Amino acid sequence: MAGGIPIAAPALASGFLRGKALIFPLSLVISLFFLWGFSYGLLDVLNKHFQTVLDITKLQSTGLQVVYFGGGYLLFSPVAAEVMKRKGYKITILMGLSLYSLGAVMFWPTAHFSTYDNRIASFGGFCACTLVIACGLATLETAANSYAVVIGDPASASARLQFCQSWNGVASFIGPLIASKFFFTGKNEHSLVNVQFVYLAVACAGVAIAVLFLVTKLPEVSEEMLNSSTPAENFAADEFGREIGQGPLYKQYNMIFGFAAQFCYVGAQVTVASFFINYATENATFSAAKASNMLSYALITFTVGRFFATALATVFQADFLLMIYAIIAIALNAYICAGHGTAAVAVLIVLFFFEAPMYPTLFTLGTANLGRHTR
Repeated sequence: MAGGIPIAAPALASGFLRGKALIFPLSLVISLFFLWGFSYGLLDVLNKHFQTVLDITKLQSTGLQVVYFGGGYLLFSPVAAEVMKRKGYKITILMGLSLYSLGAVMFWPTAHFSTYDNRIASFGGFCACTLVIACGLATLETAANSYAVVIGDPASASARLQFCQSWNGVASFIGPLIASKFFFTGKNEHSLVNVQFVYLAVACAGVAIAVLFLVTKLPEVSEEMLNSSTPAENFAADEFGREIGQGPLYKQYNMIFGFAAQFCYVGAQVTVASFFINYATENATFSAAKASNMLSYALITFTVGRFFATALATVFQADFLLMIYAIIAIALNAYICAGHGTAAVAVLIVLFFFEAPMYPTLFTLGTANLGRHTR
């Protein structure tokens, strides 16, 4: 029952890694999860900060999320998937890091030339920067989630991906924590100067990690292996060891249902996080800085939930865990919609704990037994 679900994936060219051989490559992959977690944490805070500095409405500020998830993830992910199919994991990761760093460094001139008079155009510029970052992160996520699954023992794929995603949670609460200090205090409350420096640091981090990937020899899943006609690679096995034939991609119904579930979950998660600060300031009369801190606490809760789910994934089946967590999350959401005050914000923070394992669990369930379609 360890790992929760049966997964069959193409082996790496030298066989899957284990023990000490797995530590450094997996650490590099974890750094990617950390990068996009940090960027996502900043995004939710920027939403509120731009409302204040650029005097835009809540509806207008959601443009950041629209370009981030709609333009970046929804539209660019197929491009990233095609690059990964043709060029492999390493080239795809380097492309993602390049786009990520480019979008981050573009924040500097955009913020520098931003004024109140051209605030709408400035916000459009920030949306364009966010789109480039999102394209990079979509590329990284396309490669990193899949690579985390295939790099090690398939039996522990669910727990391994939960562990990698946990570091995404660690970074996502660091983002709001930094933002509460640099974006919402003193003279910075109505300034974009610190936004420049924070994103310059983000760009430098992306370049540094890209250099590490460039000089590191990583095991790869070759196209020849994916297209191999040998039974071991054209058949997956269920939990009873029975072979499952690999039909065309459009007949992988488990993947299609997994995609639909993931789409709904991400939409719910983004909505909850994007309006957390607005909810806390309007429902419990917290200041923006206090609400940003509360968001960081929520993301700490999210991170704890990820690590806790990693342990559970070694004992219970993934589909069972997903069902229990989803039922509890629905009940908490019902209270949040009807509740008010500090208690409602506290329940909102608890909701993050039960959201935590859903993305990696849906990913491993949706990509289980894809065989040659894995990449």
